Amino acid sequence: MTPLAERMRPKQLNDYVGQNHLIGVNGALSQMIESGNIPSLLFWGPPGTGKTTLATLIAKVHERPFYSLSAIHSGVKEVREVIERAKQSGGLFTKKGPLLFIDEIHRFSKSQQDSLLGAVEKGYVTLIGATTENPSFEVINALLSRCQTFTLQPLEIEDLRDLLNRAITTDSELNKYAITLKEDEALLNLSGGDARKLLSLLELVVLSSSTKEIVITNDLVLNQAQTTTVLFDKNGDLHYDIASALIKSIRGSDPNAAVYWLARLIEGGEDVKFIARRLLISASEDIGNANPNALVLANTTFQAVQAIGYPEARIILSQCVTYLATSPKSNAAYLAIDKSIQTVKETGNLAVPLHLRNAPTQLMKELNYGKGYKYAHNYPNNFVEQNYLPEQIENTRFYEPGGNPKENQIRQFLKERWKDKYGY
Repeated sequence: MTPLAERMRPKQLNDYVGQNHLIGVNGALSQMIESGNIPSLLFWGPPGTGKTTLATLIAKVHERPFYSLSAIHSGVKEVREVIERAKQSGGLFTKKGPLLFIDEIHRFSKSQQDSLLGAVEKGYVTLIGATTENPSFEVINALLSRCQTFTLQPLEIEDLRDLLNRAITTDSELNKYAITLKEDEALLNLSGGDARKLLSLLELVVLSSSTKEIVITNDLVLNQAQTTTVLFDKNGDLHYDIASALIKSIRGSDPNAAVYWLARLIEGGEDVKFIARRLLISASEDIGNANPNALVLANTTFQAVQAIGYPEARIILSQCVTYLATSPKSNAAYLAIDKSIQTVKETGNLAVPLHLRNAPTQLMKELNYGKGYKYAHNYPNNFVEQNYLPEQIENTRFYEPGGNPKENQIRQFLKERWKDKYGY
């Protein structure tokens, strides 16, 4: 029987759930779809957020030839075969030209991605790639520059509730049961914003029932989820949960739990770059200036494990994981940039103060660019107080050092220099 998640895949764009920032009334992707001028695209987002569905719906809306490949199962040979078929269908650089959808495009090697370039440049196909990994790291620059990237977000609670109710009321297989959705918190929480996971869990609960009358409660869902053995699948969704457990164990300073989840990833055959990249992020997000060496070690680990590979890479990863887990923690840098970005969104493009502007031409000098700037190295201790922020947000403090020995030193450094201005 076809899985529920597949049966519930929307057949028309109006039935698509979520991603209102892309396909809402004023969404950039909505305008492209409406015009029919679809450039090559990359959809970047977690599993179950509708990347594949969106690609198929775009093709359906404009009745364009649609070719689909999975980077997990396809190589250069399959790519070239599809491109050759696309050539025969014609429609170069037209609204009816063929669409080539590649799922998990980040799993393509450089040579496999290179094989797509010619077809995209010459207009034989319009490429739509789907990836759960940051395209900046996983897609070659030549291909990345020819695609417009859209980021998909985990589904909101109301979107997930909508899907649940649709499935229960409209699916022909579920309609064979008398289903009462008494509680939905467990279903929603366990799904993590993943529509496919949500529908798969719902189907699991229903098909595991010994009766046709089912009252879905949180306890029922949790008991079923806990008693169902799900093996790690590096091509599926569980590896994201295990990776999450690894990072949260590091954040929680538990090296025993962290190295256990690392072992689960390794034994599951996880890509060494996938693990090392997350350690790099954790070193900055969760440790930061509490121990700046953490980022250095994580970066060295990232480079080393790629050069060495398994099985020896496991030792290097273990060293890094246990080091990060036992390091002092601070998310001050993470909070500082998020607060700064929020301020930028709220205040817009504030003018750079004149004394901070560069003045390479005479006209700029006449306009007082750079006038009054104080060169710090000309002052005692290489410091002189002056304003470095736009006037409208002057004295705004974005960085709050953490309460660890290293950042206490940083706080004292800032207090000696900026107590009157920023109040450290």
